[in-house]
Amino acid sequence: MKNSADKIAALGLAFGGVFGIAGTAVSEQNLRAAFWGIDGVGIVVAATILALKFSRKRSDCVAAGFLVFAIAEGIVVSGAPLTLQASVPSFGAGAALWSAGLLLTSIPGEFALWTRVAGMIAGVLMGFTSARIFGGEQVLPTASPLPFFAYPFMVLTFGGWIWALLNNRDFEQKP
Repeated sequence: MKNSADKIAALGLAFGGVFGIAGTAVSEQNLRAAFWGIDGVGIVVAATILALKFSRKRSDCVAAGFLVFAIAEGIVVSGAPLTLQASVPSFGAGAALWSAGLLLTSIPGEFALWTRVAGMIAGVLMGFTSARIFGGEQVLPTASPLPFFAYPFMVLTFGGWIWALLNNRDFEQKP
């Protein structure tokens, strides 16, 4: 890792993945809210740092993807303290933006192919989830099969982003 921002981004992604999945697995509302709060803050910080890095590299599509992803996470975390039923509108909006952010970061060739494929799968699945919510269905953030089976692909994508940071991928602008 090159600098403290890389370390912070990697930690934010790791906390986001771990606490996001943990929040989905617990049934107590207060514990879920705390886990999803930690998840959301970590992801917003990490995605913002990555947006800045890719902006300096002049990879506008990927930088925009990380900005959109950070906005999505901010919207989703705003519903974390609510009941699952009450959080559906913010979750639906966040899932739509997660979808867009994941696709924007995954379509260009900035990351390893496996990372990009995982991101595209997660993006499509989150897109279907948000479409169902916008279509009037009451899809809870913990519902199965979707969004439940989209989360592992999203966390796998985070793993790819962490892997790129840990392996000193050159995210800085080249002269």
